[in-house]
Amino acid sequence: MGDISQIKKFNVRVYGILRSYDRKHVLLSDEYKFGLAFTKFPGGGLEFGEGILDALKREFQEELSIEVIDTSLFFVNEAFQASAFGRDEQLITVYYLVDSFKNELPSTTTHKFDFEEREDQQAFRWISINKLSEDEMTFPIDKLIVSKIKNL
Repeated sequence: MGDISQIKKFNVRVYGILRSYDRKHVLLSDEYKFGLAFTKFPGGGLEFGEGILDALKREFQEELSIEVIDTSLFFVNEAFQASAFGRDEQLITVYYLVDSFKNELPSTTTHKFDFEEREDQQAFRWISINKLSEDEMTFPIDKLIVSKIKNL
């Protein structure tokens, strides 16, 4: 369960599971931040005064330069999860399926961590849902999401 005695604040995170048009692939984000390399779904943190869906749209605009059009709520984490980066933070995570968007996606790569490991690096890659595994992901909730995606 984790050490809840250290928790002092909430950290609300929102992520999008962007599916390819044929719905056979999902987009992953490989990142290097805080001295760590990790793989997750595109998205990030909720800002004060922002709605959860608005945060998803902002994050996709910032990270991918695309406008999200069609989404559906996919998952809200109900179990306690401490943040991997701020041990005094409890994560609340929300995942949406993203099925359509405007604009073209930025270039993607075919290799995991296809960049120099220096601060604030990010690359996106498509992965077949058939090949997607929990081992591909870094964080516990993303691992759970993988199993849920495979059951769609």
